[in-house]
Amino acid sequence: MIKLHIVTTDGDDLYAEADESQSVMEILRDKNIEEIRALCGGQLSCATCHVYVDPAYADRLPPMLAEEDDLLDSSDHRTPESRLSCQIFCVDALDGIKVTVAPSD
Repeated sequence: MIKLHIVTTDGDDLYAEADESQSVMEILRDKNIEEIRALCGGQLSCATCHVYVDPAYADRLPPMLAEEDDLLDSSDHRTPESRLSCQIFCVDALDGIKVTVAPSD
């Protein structure tokens, strides 16, 4: 099991465990975090699962695909820590990862 630390847009700290290969988006959706609408269901065609990844974990993530980069460009809240949670899959190297839910556009 992979442990996740989630910070909501209200600043609440939540914790979750995930099986390997689940996406962070699935975990956030299952925790009923309203700001994670995940309208496309993880098909990389919207940006409604936008999160900020703790910089300590940035080098452990797979490189950003051009499609993800383009979708994040549509957000008014993009930062260097921005990623789409549907593109982050739980693997051992991400155990303890902290993600902050980005504000909705």
